[in-house]
Amino acid sequence: MRFLSRRLVMPNDLNFAGSLFGGRILEWIDEEAYIFASCQLEAKSLVTKHIGEISFETSAFQGDVVEFGLEAKKVGRTSLSIACVVRNKQTKQTICEADDIVFVHIDPETRQPTPHGKTKEQLDKIPIEAP
Repeated sequence: MRFLSRRLVMPNDLNFAGSLFGGRILEWIDEEAYIFASCQLEAKSLVTKHIGEISFETSAFQGDVVEFGLEAKKVGRTSLSIACVVRNKQTKQTICEADDIVFVHIDPETRQPTPHGKTKEQLDKIPIEAP
């Protein structure tokens, strides 16, 4: 798994207890996973179909830098399944994991699923640039 992106936890990202709000991290995961899927498939017309179990392990606090590790798990004819791990950049402690995020490639005009034309083997060969 490659850690490709980072975010700074700001005051507006916190919950009432002063730690990173779970809803904010879910928003970030969906966005980061979309960017990853879009780059892997070289396609913009993707929609989130499914986000499986999310496991929260530790907290993050104001001033922490969190990083997002992403990898393609499964490639379907019209879909791509992704795993994401969010961890603290400094301590490397896992903050949360989402092991089953599914995006579907759609036709921009009909909004119906359409083949993306990629295989797992092709995606595994794509060089991934680190920030």
